[in-house]
Amino acid sequence: MPSRNDLLIIRPFYILTSTFSFQMVSLLKLAKITEEGVRFMSPHDGTPMLLTPEHSISLQNTIGSDIIMQLDDVLVTTSPDHVRMREAMERSVRWLDRCIAAHKNPDTQNLFCIIQGGLDTEMRRECTREMVARNTPGIAIGGLSGGEAKSDFCRVVLTCTELLPELKPRYVMGIGYPEDLVVSVALGADMFDCVWPTRTARFGNAITKHGVLNIRNSKYANDFGPLEEGCECACCRTGEGAMGITRAFVHHNTAKETVSAHLLSIHNVWYQLNLMREVRNAIIADEYPAFLRQFFANLYPDKADYPEWAVEALRMVNIDLRSNNT
Repeated sequence: MPSRNDLLIIRPFYILTSTFSFQMVSLLKLAKITEEGVRFMSPHDGTPMLLTPEHSISLQNTIGSDIIMQLDDVLVTTSPDHVRMREAMERSVRWLDRCIAAHKNPDTQNLFCIIQGGLDTEMRRECTREMVARNTPGIAIGGLSGGEAKSDFCRVVLTCTELLPELKPRYVMGIGYPEDLVVSVALGADMFDCVWPTRTARFGNAITKHGVLNIRNSKYANDFGPLEEGCECACCRTGEGAMGITRAFVHHNTAKETVSAHLLSIHNVWYQLNLMREVRNAIIADEYPAFLRQFFANLYPDKADYPEWAVEALRMVNIDLRSNNT
């Protein structure tokens, strides 16, 4: 019988495509959601468009991506409209059935369902049971990163993962801060996505194990060290085939050239990928609690500064972040 660790030994890259779903929140003024699908007006020329579950799947089938997502009805998590939240959750289940029926390449493309239900844990449980019953190759937890408190986010993730099958990928959508990643893994998640590593690069920020560095600060003008000591990304490392980029070089270009955003994007994406590689290795070695303690110690030299939401979330899975035990 394979274990959950077997899921961690996979090929490095997959192509994952999603739908218009999250834009149903950000572009709601341009959209009207009905059982048929989403009718919206093009922000460019006002052309009316209709996106149905079937059309969403057809587009992703044509692209040929490894992982495709259902069209779901998304509502911002902080919405007080309980009736609308239930409508969105139940519609997402019905739309999944239509996506499954429309899926032309189930042997080569993996359709993931998306659990909805806002911050209502009972609604999340209900949706999780319905989605699991459809037996899709992977399962996503959607609708988060919508302005909710981190403690609420963690509670929802754990509520869902406790009901999910052991041997299917668990994908928390829209998550990208390093602290969110490592805590969500402890809560039972496997996969994540977020624009944050590249977006923060555009503002001159480098992600490191000791926190985010704003390379625009004047103190880096004459700093000829790498973005992060010991980093093996193409920007930081030296030697054949490497760039050996310094903080001073990036600082010099942040206000003048887009090259700094490109270089910081390379570094930040490498950081995130390497972080998840270290997470995987720690889990396989059965040393994840010790890894978490070291991760937070690097970010916060004083344990009193640890974010309380992370301490409490890890306590829910019997990890004492402030303990000295390895």
